[in-house]
Amino acid sequence: MTAAQRLRHAVAPFARGHRSQAGLGALLALLAATGFSFKAILVKLAYPYGVDTVTLLALRMAFSLPVFALVWLSESRRESHAGVARRDWLKIGAIGVLGYYGSSYLDFLGLQYISAGLERLILYTYPTLVLLISRFAFGRRIGRREQVALALCYIGIFVVFGHDLAQAGDKQRVLLGGGLIFASALTYACYLTGSGRLLVRVGAARFTAHAMICASVVVLLQFVAMRPLTALDLPWQVYGLSAAMAIVSTVLPTFMLSAAIRRLGSDQVSLIGSVGPVTTILFGWWLLGESVSAIQLAGAALVLAGVLLASRRPGA
Repeated sequence: MTAAQRLRHAVAPFARGHRSQAGLGALLALLAATGFSFKAILVKLAYPYGVDTVTLLALRMAFSLPVFALVWLSESRRESHAGVARRDWLKIGAIGVLGYYGSSYLDFLGLQYISAGLERLILYTYPTLVLLISRFAFGRRIGRREQVALALCYIGIFVVFGHDLAQAGDKQRVLLGGGLIFASALTYACYLTGSGRLLVRVGAARFTAHAMICASVVVLLQFVAMRPLTALDLPWQVYGLSAAMAIVSTVLPTFMLSAAIRRLGSDQVSLIGSVGPVTTILFGWWLLGESVSAIQLAGAALVLAGVLLASRRPGA
């Protein structure tokens, strides 16, 4: 056996392990995107029962908070805080408030004006914003594969957006909702780019729990400041939908997303997450009766092609 053959034999287990971690990261990113995409459906299902944005968001985070608190306590006992400065915890809290409170509040507001499918399409401009922030803030080079993947994803997204805007009866309403959702995408992109380095230092579970606890506290304080307790006198369906939103579209995908970022990095996770608009269009058609046109399906196909290209490792 030559020296080169011995070297390849020695590193083969590590290479397999790397591919395994990358595959797991891609799967977690895909599941997280699906869970997050279902949130818009649950919000649209809840609004007809008379709940307002502030109250619905507070219920979502109230159901989520105990889980994040338990995770925080468990991780704090299992792992040492050594090497994690107080300013790091403050940064994580600020990132959580910006990325989850700010993004979610703007998203919930926007969903009052536009369909679930259109919301998800606009929201998924955030991968472009992630790459641009990474490029100008951290000097990261955008590779050719990512450029092609972005082109495919966003040609598909803008094709569908243009079609839906042309079909809308009240374009001002659509533009208002679209502007709120785009602002949500921007805050979420800031969360993703700000979380990558701190995730490695702190650990995915502790990072996520701390960020979400801070965001939840701000959401609940907002409810106390803006709404009377009588605002909680709501049909049981609102509480059921809020609980589902907390588990299926908040707790589980949040931890999946953090674990995926740790394995793949924020840029590639954001690209894989572009499958979200496709799943939301399908869920909207199935559960909300939203129309699905040939143009929407064509745009969705382009998005899927971009996602598949982005999730392939170099040399695959």
